[in-house]
Amino acid sequence: MTPGVLFVLGLIVAGLAGATIFVRLKERGRAGEPSELRLRIRTWWWMVGVLVAALLISRTAMIVLLAFVSFLALKEYFTIAETRRADRAVLFWAYLAIPVQYLFVGIAWYGMFIIFVPVYMFLVLPAVMVLNGETRGFLRAAGSIHWGLMTTVFAVSHAAYLLAVPPPGDANGAGLLVTLLILTEVNDVAQYVFGKRFGHRKIVPNVSPNKTWAGFLGGVGTTAVLSVVLCLALTPVELPIALLIGVLLGIAGFVGDLTVSAVKRDLDLKDTGSILPGHGGILDRIDSLTFTAPLFFHIVRYFYY
Repeated sequence: MTPGVLFVLGLIVAGLAGATIFVRLKERGRAGEPSELRLRIRTWWWMVGVLVAALLISRTAMIVLLAFVSFLALKEYFTIAETRRADRAVLFWAYLAIPVQYLFVGIAWYGMFIIFVPVYMFLVLPAVMVLNGETRGFLRAAGSIHWGLMTTVFAVSHAAYLLAVPPPGDANGAGLLVTLLILTEVNDVAQYVFGKRFGHRKIVPNVSPNKTWAGFLGGVGTTAVLSVVLCLALTPVELPIALLIGVLLGIAGFVGDLTVSAVKRDLDLKDTGSILPGHGGILDRIDSLTFTAPLFFHIVRYFYY
């Protein structure tokens, strides 16, 4: 990793340390279970620690980590989504797509990476379903399974492919990935803070009652400004494109969050899981990334590679 990437990661660790001290001082002497904020920060320590460790080990370790995230997200999705008993073999093929997709990332085979899930898995999954001989609920099951695969595997794997965009060993890959992850998460936080502080006019209350115009605009503005700083410091992206990326990622992250919220509303769920204390499930944490990762990847690839 470049010194710039290490410096930014150091700032994140310092920020988490400051937040930990602040919360503990604020809650000192308070009895009972840890607050949600404290749980959130504790979970952030784990997530940041694992991310930094993978980046320090090697490019391959980071790709494997993201493949594992895709596996957990797909498993969580199949847990909450309606699947038929007859589709067990289909789910096996869906899981098998994860190592194959990330293998294409690891060897930087862009041609297969970009069509494997949208085209070949799109053909394989219904073929396996047809051979099962069960027709009731076929269309719903086919659409549900493929949507889950596209969201949790194909979309997320774009983040991993950022490490393969430059020539192998080029540190810019880490800079691109770190930039994407920070912008996505800061957008989420900024939308929450601005919405909580200034939000009155709701955008789509039936989907997510906490989403307001103030939160949306504050998140987009914050992400745009930070995008300029990070892109110029960590990536080959220049000022006009950096600003464009910030605005588009702010919008995309908002829509990604709303999309998973719509899924939860449809299934009458508050969270998609409980694996991340204070945050909910894996899908709750990567909802924005499923939209921002492909967008960021294709903008960078189009203009610079």
